Amino acid sequence: MNVETRPNMDHWQERVDLAAAFRWTARLNMHEAVANHFSFAINEDGTRFLMNPNQVHFSRVKASDLIVVDANDPETLEGPDAPDPTAWGLHGGMHRHCPHARCAMHVHSIFATVLASLADSRLPPIDQNSATFFNRMVIDENYGGLAFEEEGERCAKLFDDPKKKVMVMGNHGIMIIGTTVAETFNRLFYFERSCETYIRALQTGMPLRVLSDEIAEKTAQELETYPEQDERHLSELKAILDAEGSDYAA
Repeated sequence: MNVETRPNMDHWQERVDLAAAFRWTARLNMHEAVANHFSFAINEDGTRFLMNPNQVHFSRVKASDLIVVDANDPETLEGPDAPDPTAWGLHGGMHRHCPHARCAMHVHSIFATVLASLADSRLPPIDQNSATFFNRMVIDENYGGLAFEEEGERCAKLFDDPKKKVMVMGNHGIMIIGTTVAETFNRLFYFERSCETYIRALQTGMPLRVLSDEIAEKTAQELETYPEQDERHLSELKAILDAEGSDYAA
């Protein structure tokens, strides 16, 4: 499509990146049918953000489909394809209270949700991937039902430490935040991989080989500064989608 004829030209690259993330999340079976949401802040304080239209399957989301939501304007809920009240509550609360959360991805992916269902929802550093999240996640222990506005704001306030960018939402799912779409999706991908490794390790019934705090922290710091992996990851996924003739960027 010619640049001049693209609809919703504002923040087009972010729209394309989000659409690719939606498509790949569906392909990895980390979606929840027509529920769950990704969002990306488009103003300085983060209160205006892009979000998927209400109840559209992740595998069908296109860049031009994304709607603009204003966390400070309840009339947002009255527009076409407006987010449902839980999306407004959770993502509105996140962007309203966490300006550093430029991108927010909430899913009920299988292995992360299994972790969220355990009485102890900590993720021990048992391999390189899980070490990525050492001292970099927060656990919500007080699930209070569907994430309407009050519940969303309560969860958002748990992200008080900017170093912690993963929330295990007890009895619910996960919320991943980041600066860019690529960074946030990469974190989402590797957190789910880490949860799968941990859950499968538990299933063996054998003792776990847990890394020392010193090595886990060293590994996390090394991975945080590993050059361009998140951007290259998303770029490769978009290249695959493009080669397949996907309409995600339409």
